[in-house]
Amino acid sequence: MGKVITTIIPIFMLIMLGAGARRFGFMKSDFVAAANRLVFYLAIPALVFRALTKASLRTEFDPWSVLMMVVAVIFVVALTVLYNRRRSVADGPLSGTFAQASIHGNLGYIGLAVAFYYLDESGFARASMLVGFLMILQNLFGVVLLQYYCCENGVSRKARDLLVPVLLNPVILAALSGIVFNLSGLAMPQVGDRFLLILSGLALPMGLLLIGATISLALLRQWLPQALLVAFFKLFLLPAAALLLFRLTGVDELTFAPALILLAAPTATLTYVMAREMGGHVDLAVASVSLTTILSAFSYALWLGLLEKSF
Repeated sequence: MGKVITTIIPIFMLIMLGAGARRFGFMKSDFVAAANRLVFYLAIPALVFRALTKASLRTEFDPWSVLMMVVAVIFVVALTVLYNRRRSVADGPLSGTFAQASIHGNLGYIGLAVAFYYLDESGFARASMLVGFLMILQNLFGVVLLQYYCCENGVSRKARDLLVPVLLNPVILAALSGIVFNLSGLAMPQVGDRFLLILSGLALPMGLLLIGATISLALLRQWLPQALLVAFFKLFLLPAAALLLFRLTGVDELTFAPALILLAAPTATLTYVMAREMGGHVDLAVASVSLTTILSAFSYALWLGLLEKSF
């Protein structure tokens, strides 16, 4: 349990530090926006690319992990759709945002941070490979769900406009580039490797501070019941479904640990952007991000504790 504690507590201390820094004026809105672009477009891609250039892809890539992740996400999507049909009052924006927030995890800032500090170098490389697949999957489902619930007439221009950035996501491109570079057999020059090491060092601490700066307690109080339901689906049901699938198919713990960590990530801040652009429920998106981020300190302790007993 010691490794779980030393992984979780420092990560969420940084998140709380970010929340405090925003509250006391150290992280203004303009700074948060600029720093977010720096981390998202440069630092995290450098971290993922460098990890994959050093990985042993032929031995570490596991297609079963990808398949089980896909099945688990589809299962939870189906449950959200069934739940929305049982609502007494139809509300398209609320239903669409609830469904996408329940499967759309914060992989870049929190999922990768937990994987980096908890797993060894090999495990983090596997997590970096899986990030690309899961990002594409959850973003596509997010667009489809919002389109289904929030738009009345076929495929809207906004849906098409959002699909292109999904496919050109810098983290996805970094993962694909790292895999191609690794398979090419080329050696990374020492200067280039050192540059990537320095740049990637910015990714996780700054990303965690930024997550803390986006937490909104006011909206959380207003939308607490709905956000709690999102948290149940995202933090507990989704990783539990994946864990059950991994157990049933006989995948060993060292192989599925990176996938479980990524699936257990709290709701991504991108759900707010997608809700705003596609007619979703913006307030519920912000409340879901805030609550799942806070509760993920406890849910990660649960899932990592289960992993530690298996190792």
